[in-house]
Amino acid sequence: MNDLIFEPMHVVAERMRRREVSSRELTEAALGQVERWGERINPFVTLTAELALEMARERDTELADGVDRGPMHGVPVVLKDLLETKGIRTTGGSQTLIDNVPEEDATVVRLMREAGAVFLGKTGMPEFASEPTSINETFGAVHNPWNLELDTSGSSSGTGAAVAAGMAWCGPGSDTGGSIRMPAAACGLVGLKPTYGRVSLRGVLPLSASRDHIGPMARTVEDAAILMNVLSWYDEADSYSRDMPVDDYRSRLEGGIAGLRVAAFVDDGQDPVSADILEGFQNGLGTLEAAGAVIEPVDVADLFLALNSGDIFVADMFSHHGHFRTEQPENLSAEVRTTLEKGRDMTGGEVMNAIRALDAMLHQLERRLRGYDLIVSPTLGVHLPPAGVYYQPLLRFTSIWDHNGWPAITVPSGLSAETGMPTGFQIIGKPWSEALLLRAARVIEREHALSFPPTGIR
Repeated sequence: MNDLIFEPMHVVAERMRRREVSSRELTEAALGQVERWGERINPFVTLTAELALEMARERDTELADGVDRGPMHGVPVVLKDLLETKGIRTTGGSQTLIDNVPEEDATVVRLMREAGAVFLGKTGMPEFASEPTSINETFGAVHNPWNLELDTSGSSSGTGAAVAAGMAWCGPGSDTGGSIRMPAAACGLVGLKPTYGRVSLRGVLPLSASRDHIGPMARTVEDAAILMNVLSWYDEADSYSRDMPVDDYRSRLEGGIAGLRVAAFVDDGQDPVSADILEGFQNGLGTLEAAGAVIEPVDVADLFLALNSGDIFVADMFSHHGHFRTEQPENLSAEVRTTLEKGRDMTGGEVMNAIRALDAMLHQLERRLRGYDLIVSPTLGVHLPPAGVYYQPLLRFTSIWDHNGWPAITVPSGLSAETGMPTGFQIIGKPWSEALLLRAARVIEREHALSFPPTGIR
């Protein structure tokens, strides 16, 4: 069964249709991996083993009766613990919500349920998704399956670890400053942050609703495209959702990138990127160039240095969670309590000045990148810290794309010769270009796909 849990989702789904394997067998195999490695890795906040086995039985019965819900039918998945789940507690990684049991599913959970997915449980994250690593006083840190001493990055920490460790085939993450792409890169996965408004936020515990994104995390580009097909849905009940045409992402993966103009940068105005990470990035650039893309270096370091969104983030977080500071201060971590106090003390003028400065910087960024089809950079420019240690530099290449809402994907570009850890290659596109990003990521994947299981659990 060890080989089975690391087969791609699209492969095991086809095997189910040929009756070579059942959803129950897949679920038992994933739960077996949780039993073997769950305590060491700590990816789950709530494990729903009995529910998963019952859902698997239902999916097998449906297939036997000729009911096929699509390419996720019967596949075990995980759900980040800020996605509301009917009858299953949803804590947002916080002691303040330790007994919170929603009465409805988040829209994305409902869509996955309708697509036939099997829910293995809710995965760990920093409190309210507010930190760039897995640090969490209530549930503990999440350890990286490639090296159990290291962090997974955050905030979709548990989802990244569970999928990489073979405890599930995929799962949706959330991304407000890099929280899909950073743990995906750290865990050797594909992670896609869609255009803002592409995927519904209804039923998602917010961090900063004006910047929150939901998107897929999976071990292969094709599996990410399958989940993206499921998640992409206009939600009239969500004021942030946008009614835009949706591609069949899976069917458009092999179109290639010949002739595209690609802007490349590795300088964000901070310390130089680690040499081994830079090597992985250069390897990815070479692959794109060999596939016919035209690579052009761009200088955006001054704009990255001008990015100062802290005030906006603090104000937005306070607007969502400030009531906990007075209602349950003893149940907040010291870091979150301090952030909420800063938000309380900000004036409306300070917030508006920060918004105007950010808008001006984003306008300059858009002008500088005009005429390019894609923009590429490393996903993480630094090495991972020990598990559970806060490390702000992880955000340096990711957060800017949450502020302008452009889609961005990370795909592995190999393993570091220095650390043995995955290196991530980030590809950014203009709004609504998710199909193009997946296509470009597929080009990288063909040359640099990783071999699972991860080295830390072999």
